[in-house]
Amino acid sequence: MQLPAPVRFCLIWGLMLQRLHLTQFKVLLCNMVILRSLLYFVMAGLCEIGGGYLVWLWVREGKSGWLALGGTILLTAYGFVATLQPANFGRAYTAYGGIFIILSIIWGWKVDKIMPDRMDWLGAAIVLAGVLVMMYAPRA
Repeated sequence: MQLPAPVRFCLIWGLMLQRLHLTQFKVLLCNMVILRSLLYFVMAGLCEIGGGYLVWLWVREGKSGWLALGGTILLTAYGFVATLQPANFGRAYTAYGGIFIILSIIWGWKVDKIMPDRMDWLGAAIVLAGVLVMMYAPRA
């Protein structure tokens, strides 16, 4: 069984740093950068999906205009949260698209009570593998 890309990435960096006689703190720092990046993806996704959902409720279901205002604020927050990613714009937004897909499946399941099927989960796993490669695989 092969380790996930972020784990391999950190192990490779950890071995390189050990050979350079640097401390284990550098390996921990590498792990923290990846975890923080994943946290930013989730935060951005929740802002975008939540904001879009509130606007959806206002437009499609006739709910209060205050929901649209809240949605607008969340969508604006999404734009700022996404800028916290360490990667360049294109790579961060491409990888974020994968996270958005996964979060949308979970949102539909938990909020709209639409149970994902096997193909939804298979697609999510494929997308997640792509996100991990794009964002965290070592580059030449």
